[in-house]
Amino acid sequence: MEDRKVQWHPGFIAALDLELREYRADLQFEKEYNLNTKPLEIDLLVIRKNANVRIDNEIGKIFRGHNILEYKSPNDTLDIDTFYKVGAYAGLYKAYGKTTDEIGADDVTVTLVRERHPAGLFRYFEKHGGYTVSNPYPGIYYVEGNVLFATQIIVTGELASETHIWLRALSGRMGPKDMRRLFEYAVKINGKYDRELVDSVLEVSIRANKTAASALMEGGEDMSGALLELMEPVIQREVQKAKSQGISQGISQGINQGIGQGIRGAICVLRDIGIDDQEIKRRIMAQYHLSDDAAEDYMKPEK
Repeated sequence: MEDRKVQWHPGFIAALDLELREYRADLQFEKEYNLNTKPLEIDLLVIRKNANVRIDNEIGKIFRGHNILEYKSPNDTLDIDTFYKVGAYAGLYKAYGKTTDEIGADDVTVTLVRERHPAGLFRYFEKHGGYTVSNPYPGIYYVEGNVLFATQIIVTGELASETHIWLRALSGRMGPKDMRRLFEYAVKINGKYDRELVDSVLEVSIRANKTAASALMEGGEDMSGALLELMEPVIQREVQKAKSQGISQGISQGINQGIGQGIRGAICVLRDIGIDDQEIKRRIMAQYHLSDDAAEDYMKPEK
């Protein structure tokens, strides 16, 4: 059963941004773009700001000026009705230009993203005719024929693991080897904005793959230390939040409270992936230089 704590869509936005970060200066990301009023909402709109920029990344190679993306989490259905719904959203987006034909149909693309191969949808294409499906790259399918706009379907589970690590991380079927590779990529990413995107992808992946994450954590200090290191920005954000709030008891106490919130967040994640409390206590004592009594206090439920 799917873990309801897993926030797949924010992870998808972050993963796609990381996949296309080489072209970030030339792309504008509009998440949860409202066509009019809810529920007519596009998961992600990517606008290519410079028509002369060529995107060589396999995922964005099809992109034109206005690109509508729909993400389906692992347990969601991608069938012919979903296919038409996203095509309809694209049609409405085109029609809502400020002037007639302001947005040309040849300047719009549709992308549907799902982890598993949508076999039922592809069978529909074959049975009803009028559709041509090609597979120019692993995990990427172009659909032509009975479509209004250039359309692709991305099957993240079929993408090349070395070149599309972020989208492949949006899965509940990762093994310890996959998780290790993700951690190794994650620790190499620098820059505040990119680090926040990595945090979002990691949170999804860890929560969705608790068994693999737990097995990896128990495999050695290098990986357990890496996870705690990757969580450090979360702690620092809590510290900054506490500073800015100017907690009434004083800034010093506020900072301490912020650090405490971050440590409790780390404990929550480690528990989520199946690490036992004695091991968690040992690790937070080593990582945050806590006494036995202080660590024991952090382990208790907040009052």
